[in-house]
Amino acid sequence: MIEVSVPASKSILNRALVLSAFSEGKIKLVCGSFAQDTRVLLGCLASLGIRTETDAESVTVYGCGGKIPVRQSNLYVGSAGTAARFLTVMLAFCGGEYYFTSSEQMEKRPMDVLHLLEGYGVEFEFSGEPYHFPFFMKSKGIEADEMTVDTDKSTQYASGILLAAAIGKKPFSLTLTGTRTQGSYIGLTLDLLNSFGVKTEQTSNSVKVYPAPPFLSSYTVEPDLSGACYFYALALLLQTKVLVRRVHENSRQGDARFLQLLKEKGVQFTPQKNGLLADGSNVANYTGFDVDMGDFSDQTLTVAVLAAFAATPSRLFGIGHIRLQECDRIAAVCNNLTALGVPASFDGKNLSISPAPVRGGTVKTYEDHRVAMAFALMGLKTGNIGIENPDCCKKTFENYFEIITELTKQA
Repeated sequence: MIEVSVPASKSILNRALVLSAFSEGKIKLVCGSFAQDTRVLLGCLASLGIRTETDAESVTVYGCGGKIPVRQSNLYVGSAGTAARFLTVMLAFCGGEYYFTSSEQMEKRPMDVLHLLEGYGVEFEFSGEPYHFPFFMKSKGIEADEMTVDTDKSTQYASGILLAAAIGKKPFSLTLTGTRTQGSYIGLTLDLLNSFGVKTEQTSNSVKVYPAPPFLSSYTVEPDLSGACYFYALALLLQTKVLVRRVHENSRQGDARFLQLLKEKGVQFTPQKNGLLADGSNVANYTGFDVDMGDFSDQTLTVAVLAAFAATPSRLFGIGHIRLQECDRIAAVCNNLTALGVPASFDGKNLSISPAPVRGGTVKTYEDHRVAMAFALMGLKTGNIGIENPDCCKKTFENYFEIITELTKQA
């Protein structure tokens, strides 16, 4: 049996950090280990004069109540999408002058939310390509009580606005357009706001936020289900049992849908005292996947790897937006699978994968942590796959390949 631990959910922890930092009072975020994206965000908060303290189990945040101590600062967001989007929106609402820089990888990703913020008087000067990092932002604050945002670009823009609205002085209405108005990450943000005592009302295409001072002094962050999914995939791929510590079945993280996908293929999940157990030991083979990945698209690469070993072809759709993430993830899947002998193609809507014998080779990660983590599973299955630049995983899971190496020894 495989038994592992994973870091704190970056999605939850970074939302909680931003909300705590700009709220009033002191709050302890119990989270255990965390990864580079969170370290980058903590560095930005330090540059803003917002005090935090970390230990092995938690981060304590001393909130500024929306009154940022340092209102002129240089901020480096690295490759952390949550830091890049949440902080830009939050600081636009609060006001100040900031120069944002990022990794080269993040510089290639458009920041469409800047168009929206410009419409509310926020000024930008771009050092490179317009509406990309790096840029200078000057804001006198945003007093609006309503906005509209397109969820097809990124639900993180909506989440950033909701977090900013939560520390405002008056009710705020956000209208959501696009196909992901009920997206799981928006739901995750609303769950967090409610946990912090912020009342929200949601309809099919809008959210209303009623700001309130947080009433809690401590908040416990779930383990990262995205990271756990790579190991749960092994239950199906290797016909084995996998226990991920501290994970529970009723998580609101979007990748919980991946666990349902495994259940549909015969993997059984059983809550244990110390985590959630997946048992695929009785699954001799499984058919391909025909699934809309739109609401758990981070696992597209994981499902693509599983699809290579299925009994029938697979079709994955609802994933067009992942072409604009750390890399063009659809191209990464097609290029790597094809190079390894597994036919894969994308027609603009459907990612089609036909199972075939996997030949040895080296996976190009394109500096994308999810490419590296997903294709490492193929290596565990076949024993003949190399991973280019495995250190890119440190973005979200610092010791991932240490765990993979240990599993290799157990095989």
